[in-house]
Amino acid sequence: MKVAIIGAGSLGQSIAKGLLKNKVVSSLYLTKRNTDSIKEFNRYKAVTLTTNNEEAVKNSDIIIFAVQPRHLRDILENLKYKLSKEQILISVITGFSLGKIENVIGGKHYIIRAMPNTAASVGQSMTCLSTNAKGKEKVELAKTIFNSLGRSMVIPEDQLQAATVICASGIAFWMRLIRATTQGAIQLGFEAHEAHELAMQTCFGAATLLKESGNHPEEEIDRVTTPGGCTIEGLNEMEHQGLSSSLIKGINASFEKINQIKTN
Repeated sequence: MKVAIIGAGSLGQSIAKGLLKNKVVSSLYLTKRNTDSIKEFNRYKAVTLTTNNEEAVKNSDIIIFAVQPRHLRDILENLKYKLSKEQILISVITGFSLGKIENVIGGKHYIIRAMPNTAASVGQSMTCLSTNAKGKEKVELAKTIFNSLGRSMVIPEDQLQAATVICASGIAFWMRLIRATTQGAIQLGFEAHEAHELAMQTCFGAATLLKESGNHPEEEIDRVTTPGGCTIEGLNEMEHQGLSSSLIKGINASFEKINQIKTN
């Protein structure tokens, strides 16, 4: 599989690391205006670093666009006559719809929007996918790519903004919860590195427990809360302080903000 990532920023690099870790690609072009910042990828024989988007497109079958939204239109304009109808075009860019992409390059291309997160670098991303009419023919291939980076789900395009908040912004939300747990553990007397490990593993264990059991979170909460015990005392105090409502409000605030993003 010959892949190019146009715009090897934070997300682009995470995708690249996941593809390389799982040996999904035979060749991988990474483009960036300053390739010095991604020279760590030079250690991979399959990787070519370049500032030339046309070179990357010419030598690839699958093109992943991971640039800033404000740059995508110009990049597509510059590349549209270089793109073949056989290539699969994947955009991981927020706020730039399938329709807008088609308006620039036409609707006869395989076009797929994907919303992965930075956990792609360790093979644990949750990626949501939507396609144009032509792209439906290649959605299984796209799922294969992103399943190698974690898990994927095909959803309607009008849900992609919400999915971005839950899955991409959600990485930061969960990091903040882990950090808060770490700080609490330090306050209880643990060393910082011990507190960090305790918080991480407990979070990982909770997620794995739900994933493998298929249970609702409240079922597992009930298993560890005894009448008058310390767990229910802590949970009630957290809820009195607005834990759930704050998280929901934060999710909605992110959703409102993402819907304000405009691309010219």
